[in-house]
Amino acid sequence: MSVARDALVLALVRAAGALRAAGVPFALAGGCAVYARGGPVSEHDLDLVVREADVRAAVRALVGVGMCEVDVPEDWLAKVRDGGVEVDLLFRPNERPVTDETLDAAEPMLVGSAQVPVQRATDVLIGKLLVLTPHRCDFAELLAIVRAVREQIEWPRVRRETACSPYAEAFLVLVERLRLADTAGGPQRWERSA
Repeated sequence: MSVARDALVLALVRAAGALRAAGVPFALAGGCAVYARGGPVSEHDLDLVVREADVRAAVRALVGVGMCEVDVPEDWLAKVRDGGVEVDLLFRPNERPVTDETLDAAEPMLVGSAQVPVQRATDVLIGKLLVLTPHRCDFAELLAIVRAVREQIEWPRVRRETACSPYAEAFLVLVERLRLADTAGGPQRWERSA
């Protein structure tokens, strides 16, 4: 489902205000975090990472400002809807629990009219690579992300933390072959050949 950028940013501003008022630590993740860092516009949903212990308080805070809770079958996220925008509260993405360290690594950035903690590009890419499967293995979105934020990515860490995934490995080989980055030793400048 495609959602207008303005609606996503407005939902983020509302969610950030509600979570701050409730004292719930969070960080912007996923496609909107990439957008905040200069990447392509996200047109899907709003992903926020929270600790599992804070999920119920987060949902209450968001419902308290007029969002609607959505029942989900997954056991690693909660979901609310703000008009046409789905807000995912991820607490165990890719079976990796959100911890204080996860949240502390986020960097404050201005998104719309709100200063919000935004996951680092490295963490976002690791998360996106770990969801690749035989049924979900489209590299197009990932290539657009890498092209936009490659200088912000710690490539050796991406390789280490995704070593369990043959799909991530295939993507990293592609990134190397396209000369978007040296995934073994750090970012590399892309140079157009004549």
